Amino acid sequence: MDFSQRINHNRGMKSDAVRIVVNLPRDLHRRLHEAAAQRGCTLGELILAGIECVVKKTEMARPRQRLSLDPPLIRPAGRRIHIADEEAYRLIE
Repeated sequence: MDFSQRINHNRGMKSDAVRIVVNLPRDLHRRLHEAAAQRGCTLGELILAGIECVVKKTEMARPRQRLSLDPPLIRPAGRRIHIADEEAYRLIE
């Protein structure tokens, strides 16, 4: 593809699109083309649908909010030592 063809090709892309390169094994590439043809879509549309499906499943698996650690999940063993930061730094020196 020469320079002018690349410019015209990129004009057809959405402005918020990002172009990536992925190396696929030949067999997988052939099977993707066959699957796209069976579904009546392009290879790019099939790949985007697959990526969106994986991302959606990942988002659903995440917890809705972070787990609070106050109070701690596991109680500390042994005696508690109450010491101020300044005292700890003094003892380290």
